[in-house]
Amino acid sequence: MGHLVIQGGIPLRGKVKVNGSKNASLPIIAAALLTGEPVIIEGVPDLLDVRTMIAVLEGLGAAVDYAEEQALLRIASGELPPAAPPADLVSRMRASFLVLGPLLARNKKVSLPLPGGCAIGTRPVDLHLKGLTAMGASFSIVNGCVEGHTAGLRGARIYLDFPSVGATENIMMAATLAAGTTVLENAATEPEIVDLANCLNSMGAQVVGAGTAHIRIEGVPRLGGTRHAVIPDRIEAGTLMLAGVITGGDLIVENVLPDHLKPLLAKLIEAGAVVEEIDSTAIRAAAGARTAAVDLKTMPHPGFSTDLQPQFMVLLALAEGTGTVTETVFENRFRHVEGLSSMGARIRVEGRRAIVQGQPRLSGAPVVAPDLRGAAALLLAGLAAQGETKLLQAEHLWRGYCRLEERLALLGAQLERISAGRERAVHTGS
Repeated sequence: MGHLVIQGGIPLRGKVKVNGSKNASLPIIAAALLTGEPVIIEGVPDLLDVRTMIAVLEGLGAAVDYAEEQALLRIASGELPPAAPPADLVSRMRASFLVLGPLLARNKKVSLPLPGGCAIGTRPVDLHLKGLTAMGASFSIVNGCVEGHTAGLRGARIYLDFPSVGATENIMMAATLAAGTTVLENAATEPEIVDLANCLNSMGAQVVGAGTAHIRIEGVPRLGGTRHAVIPDRIEAGTLMLAGVITGGDLIVENVLPDHLKPLLAKLIEAGAVVEEIDSTAIRAAAGARTAAVDLKTMPHPGFSTDLQPQFMVLLALAEGTGTVTETVFENRFRHVEGLSSMGARIRVEGRRAIVQGQPRLSGAPVVAPDLRGAAALLLAGLAAQGETKLLQAEHLWRGYCRLEERLALLGAQLERISAGRERAVHTGS
């Protein structure tokens, strides 16, 4: 366990570059299991979740070489002998379940522990299993493990009851090696789905329609190796933009794709923040005055991302007026409210709706990070608050943000990382 000590009240200023996408990297790493040939992935951020996924592949027998300073990952799964990844690895991270489809497609059998990750909702795996069952797989749950086998996957028409990102990715990957045509309806449309499809197609797959609710996959006999660069991380980009606005600063966030951030940019503009597209890959985010309260509702893409809801709530906590946040994706994504309230935020939760009465300032306090995005929200609150904030269980941040403290320090933030062994790394802005 580690924590951060933050001296708040300092406006962040300068330029900062966004890393490659965590949520694009993880399924693409899993997709490397679909071929025995080398797959080289560029832009892979050095995160705990990435390290966990690498360990999962190594546990399955793949050879992995990760040059973290260059953000370059090389994977060669070879013949991929039958194996089950260690249960403790899969239990750490839900995205590890993305190896299910590739393993079924290549080995025709799989044994995989039920996944873990952030406690933000039930997030059942039934949609994954339902889709793969329609393609000819059979599953049973034995002692907390999913046991699956198939005589050979075949194309099918599959309708998802909810546009699940993970289920869309798992089914799409498995379908690339299935016999015949798979049509996936009510599919997730996130940019990370498009990035995965682009990578699969560069391996020789035939995926059409990714980014829409209707994806068509023509199965092929085999896939080959490839070299693919992941897209920028839109959630990291949004978090950094919010950091600039919430602290009353002025940031230029580079290596972004503005089309991936439309819902956030619209809400920032509605709240009165300064938002300016510098060029096709850079956005300025600033606050010349106190922002105004707005109402927010999370939705599957292209709606406002649930992964940015906790961070945006910090902006509302400091805004002028009263705003509401309605969470429609995960039923337990208000766990950061307790920490914000201890810092002086006035938030009332009514089921899946939070009513936020903005305050002129927040005060530093000891707070506990409940999950990845909740940790980011409490970090932003600490950066804006008066006085010192101690963010406990800050290791949640390192699951999804690469060297975030170092980059914030270059923008003027004053924060100190203290590891479980009491080793200190001080980052002080100039």
